[in-house]
Amino acid sequence: MKYDFTTLLNRKGHDALALDVLPIKDVEVDPNFSTIPMWVADMNYPVFENIQKQMFERIKEPHFGYFEMPEDYYKAIQFWQKETHGIDVEKEAIGYENGVLGILSSALEAFSASGEPILVQSPCYIGFIHTLNNLGRKIIDSPLKKEDNWAMDYEDIEKKIIKHNIHFAIFCSPHNPTGRVWKKEEIQRFMDICKKHDVLVFSDEIWSDLVRKENTHIPTQSISEDAKKRTIAAYAPSKTFNLAGLVGSYHIVYDKYLRDRLNKQASLSHYNSPNILSVHALMGAYCKEGLDWVNELNEVISNNIDYALDFIHNNFKGIEVIKPEGTYMLYLDCTKYLDTHDITMDELLKKGVHYGVCWQDGRPFMNPNTIRMNLALPTILVEEAFSRLKKFVF
Repeated sequence: MKYDFTTLLNRKGHDALALDVLPIKDVEVDPNFSTIPMWVADMNYPVFENIQKQMFERIKEPHFGYFEMPEDYYKAIQFWQKETHGIDVEKEAIGYENGVLGILSSALEAFSASGEPILVQSPCYIGFIHTLNNLGRKIIDSPLKKEDNWAMDYEDIEKKIIKHNIHFAIFCSPHNPTGRVWKKEEIQRFMDICKKHDVLVFSDEIWSDLVRKENTHIPTQSISEDAKKRTIAAYAPSKTFNLAGLVGSYHIVYDKYLRDRLNKQASLSHYNSPNILSVHALMGAYCKEGLDWVNELNEVISNNIDYALDFIHNNFKGIEVIKPEGTYMLYLDCTKYLDTHDITMDELLKKGVHYGVCWQDGRPFMNPNTIRMNLALPTILVEEAFSRLKKFVF
């Protein structure tokens, strides 16, 4: 491969939550075992070099005062959206945001009231849950159906929209934590229900670049003219290029009324201004060579996922997982395993961490007996993690 996805980074003690904090309480990693970070949704690969290059070039300029967004920032996003998703985005539709959850918070404050019911679909990203609870919104859950693949329950969605008089829905595409990449007709059916009942849609598409080659991400706003006007879409280079520590997302909002209200709400806290290095990091990432880097990244992730699924199928009886079509996470269902072994979910989680496999409790995603695992690591670490799970845990 042209790019480096094999170097074992020394992240511990270097501002890396995934290594410096353990995901499960009341357990420590056995000192005889290294820590393998498989919980926080960031990657363990060296960053795409052009990002650092772009940042270094800016750092050479000895001034870091107030600034206006450079035109190249918007051009980079327009280039990326056109190349990756085939959509043309006018500059006016793009707005900087300090994180996807910041966009969600502004949207909730602009278009809903305290105590108002908001539709989510579980398993649900815990960041959505925390944001809704922090802002005093009422969570209405329409669980995904688990068949051969994860699927939306359209009858239940419409039933709950009517019953609770819902006018704001959170949609995750690709879906975190299941990794489902929605097909066009699935999004269309969901958006038709939202149109019918006048529901505003917040579409989190932060994982849109990380999909398996046999799948295609369909931007929610591209479904129809109505979807384009009723959707607030959130994007970021942070998942694609591992830039979460730099902070920096952006929204795409085509409807002027929605955009004006969203921007006004986001401006009120005075905390939504960009960091100059975050801006240049995006510009360094969203380029032609960045497309090549992401293609190789997706190949590495796909190979890791195939390895993990095959290993689980052959060695961990009672552990069920549906192959993720996007993201770099696995979402394990441990129900059958727990039913046939004398161990609790908490004990299983602690056992893994004790042997250095730092996975994440999947229950806070509103789904019992589950574990979320990050596979964005050098393959040698993925192999080591599953070897330990076989020998010491399952």
